[in-house]
Order: sequence, then C-alpha cells, then structure tokens
Amino acid sequence: MLKQYDASKGEAEALFKLLRQRANGSEGNVAETVRAVIEAVRKEGDRALFDFCERFDHIKLDHLELREAEQNALLQKVPAALLRTMERAAANIRRYHEAQKCDGYRLERGGRTLGRIVRPLRRVGVYVPGGTAAYPSSVLMNCIPAAVAGVEEIILVTPPKADGINPAVVAAAKIAGVTKIFTVGGAQAVAALAYGTETIPAVDKIVGPGNQFVAEAKRMVFGTVDIDMIAGPSEVLVIADEGANPDYVAADLLSQLEHDVMASAILITPSQVLIESVAKAIELQLEALPRKQIAAQSLNEYSGAVLVKDLGEAVAIANKVAPEHLELMVRDPYDLLSKVENAGSIFLGAYFPEPLGDYYAGTNHVLPTGGTARFSSPLSVDDFIKKMSYLSYDRQAFLEDAEDVIRFAEAEGLGAHANAVRIRKD
Repeated sequence: MLKQYDASKGEAEALFKLLRQRANGSEGNVAETVRAVIEAVRKEGDRALFDFCERFDHIKLDHLELREAEQNALLQKVPAALLRTMERAAANIRRYHEAQKCDGYRLERGGRTLGRIVRPLRRVGVYVPGGTAAYPSSVLMNCIPAAVAGVEEIILVTPPKADGINPAVVAAAKIAGVTKIFTVGGAQAVAALAYGTETIPAVDKIVGPGNQFVAEAKRMVFGTVDIDMIAGPSEVLVIADEGANPDYVAADLLSQLEHDVMASAILITPSQVLIESVAKAIELQLEALPRKQIAAQSLNEYSGAVLVKDLGEAVAIANKVAPEHLELMVRDPYDLLSKVENAGSIFLGAYFPEPLGDYYAGTNHVLPTGGTARFSSPLSVDDFIKKMSYLSYDRQAFLEDAEDVIRFAEAEGLGAHANAVRIRKD
C-alpha cells in the first residue's frame, strides 16, 4: 500500500529521515569480516582467493581467469537479438561519454608558463555482482567511460557461480573493451584489485556496485586505490502534476522498488486525486511482477506519496532529498528543470521512464545515492582521468615574483622555502 504524507503538516520529514539512515555505515561484524579477508589476500594472494571462493561461493576453482576459450563458449549462448541490443546501447553510451572528454590547457604571461596535462588512469578494476540478478548493463556503464577516457587495461571481476558466469555479462565485457575477466567476487575481489596477487594485477581505481561486504571493502582500500563511490540502496523520486498518467507513475515507482528490499520510491504532487489513482494502479501492477515480494516490502518500508501545495514546494523538497533518480512528469518539465539543484539523473516528461536511462539512452546509470547528489556526480569520463599541473618561469619573471614568495615563506616560518628562492637571486 502506498503511504501518504502531508507536507503542510510536517509528516514527510519522518520518511526522509528514514531514507537518510537506512544505509549509514556497516555493521561491526561486516567490517570485522572484511578486514580479515583483505589481510588474508594481502598475505596469501591467490591461495586466499581460492580458499574464499570455496568457503563463500561453495565452488572449487583451479584457475581464476576466465580464459578466451571459456569466454567464446559463453558468447555462443547469448541470443543474437540481445547482442544487437547491447551493441546499440553501447553505441549510445559511447556517444554520450565521448562528449565529456577534455584536454589540458597552457597559460603564458610575461615569461611565466603554467598548464594542465590530462592523462587516463593506466589500469581500472570493475566489480560486477553475481547475486540475485546479473547486470550486463552495469558492465557497459562502468567500462565504456573508462575505454573512452583511454584507460589501457580494464579488469573485470565477478563471483563464480555453479552454473557458470552469465553469458550476457561476458558479451557486454567484450563490447565494452574489457581486457581480462576473473571469476572472483566479494571483499576478496576488491582486495585483489587493490593490492594485486600472483594472477590479478593491482589497479589504480575500483568501480562497480556490490553487496555490503563489497562496499565495506571498497571503503577500506580507498587511499591505496581510488573508488567511484559507496553506493547505497537505489531510489527514485517522481514529481508529477494533475495531468500525469497514474499508470505511468505507478510503473516507474515499481521499476525502482524491485531492485531490493531497501529501495525507495517517492511521489511528490499537489494532486490528491493523482495520489489515490497511483495507489490503485500500484496495487494492480504489483500483482503481475515477478519480483513482487521485494517490491512490496520496499514499498511498505521506504516509499510513499507526499502531498504538497504546488510544484515549487515539490522541487524544494526534492532538492533537500537529492535523489538518485528524479522524474519530472509534469506539463512543462524544462521549466521545472531550471529549479532543480540536487539529483543524480533527471528524466523529463511522460516518455522518458527511468529504465531508458538504466539501459539504453546513453547517460550513465552509476549515480550518487542517499542524498550524496548534493555534492557528487554520475560516473563519467572524469572518473578515469587524472590531471597534472606544470609550470615554468624565465629568470626575469622569477626576479619579479621572488620577494613576494620569500615574504610568504617567512610569514609561515619556513626558512628553507625562503632560501630556495633567495639563493637564486644572487
């Protein structure tokens, strides 16, 4: 049942507080387990990976890398129509991310040269979950921006499964330019990517979603390597006016809720009639969903409809929530877009449901969650590059600025800094 909250009575704040708290930090036993796993991988390398695979995944492996012959055998199982769909999606994703590429710059003034150099990361690790659902779309979204950035090696890790790796994941990896695939998952895979083993090379950055053990492992290895983000449960916020189609709104809310039991879907509208219509549509559509139980639980625990006085108040609330996905299902979405300050990705109008962004249109579906859209951004080419500055002075420019630099250094009590400049004046 879709719970209703009245913003004028302050009722919605309890819902938003619940959303902020639902995925804060890890339980102590998770952190303790992950710390032990990371230490074992650092000390024992591949042997630890084989042991953890048998212990956690209940599979005994004799090699970690998915060999070329194994990949080709799996590719033969991918339906041709699905392969063509993934290739078209990849082309859209690549086109969008190509526009994000940036160059360095060079500034010159009176014997002074300052500049910036942009370089791609050399090696990146991509984690692909292997739990209740496999996500070849996440392979495309994580790997294509890295390839566009010019990353030399893209290493994919994914948990081994008794019935084999999902063939669509392997196909997506081929399309996206993955260099090597390893069948290892969990915190041990993150540790292997961060520190390297005899088989798995250490990387510069780890990206990709995972369960709480993977998230905690990424948190712990940050600093040794870079990471994309600590992703929380998925969420969508729909702002709709009285003209919105309730069936469309209900379908979009449910499409997010089927991810997991902690997912969130919120409708904000000034129309009481729409809330009632959407609630009825959700009940009807929910019955037909294959992941009905998951969607029903997340609907009951982390979702609701918020009644507001107007669309201005709706956007103000959305900016405070800073949702991962924001749908503007209103008469003039572009007018409302100009007022949006915080959101991961924004979907405009009745014919751009969130799944279009998840799979196909080209924007990235790796998005900030849990309100972090206030200060962070979707995964992009920028995540796979680094910038270096360079500078040069001729002697005349040096002499012109030397006294200012000496004065600064002495004000901070750093005599050796001042001397490094003063010695060049004589």
